[in-house]
Amino acid sequence: MTERQGSMERTVRSADWDSREISGERHHRVLFQEVDMTELTDQGCSFEECRFENVRFNVSVHRDASFAGCVFTHCSFFDATFTGCKLTGAVFADCTFGLLKATGGDWSYTSLYGADLRGSTFDGVRLREADLSEARLEKASLRSCDLSGALLRGADLTRCDLRGSDLLTLEPGEVTLKETRIDPAQAAIVAAGLGFDVRG
Repeated sequence: MTERQGSMERTVRSADWDSREISGERHHRVLFQEVDMTELTDQGCSFEECRFENVRFNVSVHRDASFAGCVFTHCSFFDATFTGCKLTGAVFADCTFGLLKATGGDWSYTSLYGADLRGSTFDGVRLREADLSEARLEKASLRSCDLSGALLRGADLTRCDLRGSDLLTLEPGEVTLKETRIDPAQAAIVAAGLGFDVRG
């Protein structure tokens, strides 16, 4: 069950972590393959530079956990919850996210290129310089998020709630905006981005 593979120091394969409760564990450069983490409860665990392949995070709960520098491939996050978690530099490729919920925490420099985040919720999350290009964010909520420097080219923000978030780098002509929710202060920023001379 454990072995050295490439740059990984250990492999965990086909393990059943369903409904398991873990706290304070430390995992460094571990490859997780085909692991079932459904309904897992994770309190303050650290996964540093790990790889997750075909791992099921469905309905799992993570509090004050760290996934910095991790790579997730073909993983599912249906109804998963992340509260106060650190995912800086994480890369998500071909993952599913239905109803993902993230509150607080730092997701800066995270790659969510082309991710289907419809209906997901990010509340007060730091997404500084995150790559959300081509992401599907219809009916998603990104409220009070730090989106400074975030890449949004090609993102679909139809009916997305962006109130309270930093939109200084948003280029209205590069995204799909339809019934997108913003607050009055943000409206001035978007209008300026469209070339309007906004005055009091």
